[in-house]
Amino acid sequence: MVEIGLTGGIGSGKSTVAAGLVERGAVLIDADRIVRELQEPGGAVFAAMVERFGAGIVGADGSLDRQAVAEIVFNDADELTALNSIVHPAVGAEMKRRRDAEAGTDAIVIVDIPLLVNIDGEKKSHYDYLAAVIVVDTDPEVAVERLVELRGFDRDDAVARVENQASREARLDHADFVIYNGGELGALDEQLDACWTWARSIAPHD
Repeated sequence: MVEIGLTGGIGSGKSTVAAGLVERGAVLIDADRIVRELQEPGGAVFAAMVERFGAGIVGADGSLDRQAVAEIVFNDADELTALNSIVHPAVGAEMKRRRDAEAGTDAIVIVDIPLLVNIDGEKKSHYDYLAAVIVVDTDPEVAVERLVELRGFDRDDAVARVENQASREARLDHADFVIYNGGELGALDEQLDACWTWARSIAPHD
C-alpha cells in the first residue's frame, strides 16, 4: 500500500477533496471521524472526558457537546493538553489498526489529518510513515467566509479558529502535491484527476 497524508486548514474544503479521492479509488482513514466515533457515549474516551471536564460537556441527548468542550480548551493550554492526553493515544491506536488492515494490499490510503502541521510550522513526527503529503490550500478569508456562511460560526470565532492553526505558508512548505480549493467545482475535479494520477505513481514508503 501507499499511505499519503491529506491536510488543510479549517474551512479549506478538505472533506470534499477526501470524498473526491475516495470516488477515484482511495481508501480513506479520517482522523476527525475516528475522534467522533471514539467520543460516542459508552466508550472509554467519552467516560474519561466527562470525568476530567465534568457533566457540563454532555448534551441534553446524552452525547458529547463539542462546543462546550471547545470553549473549555480553546484558550487554555493546560486543558487542551489534558484533552489531547485522553484522545490522541486512542485515536493513534485506532488509526494504526485501520492502516494495518490495508498492509500487503495495493491500496492507496489517504490519511486525513487536519493538524498534520503544528502551529510552529513543524510536521508532527509520528506521521513520518507517510510517503507524501497533499495540502488543500485555501485563502484564509475564503475559509472564514465558509465557516460563517456554511457552518454558522460567529465571524470573530471563525477568524480565531483559522489563526489558531498552522499558517497557510507552513502547510505549503510540507506539501508534495497542492490542491487549491477556491470554490470552483470544475477546477477542483481537474485537480483531483491530476492528484489521483500522481498518487498512483508513488512508490510505497519504507
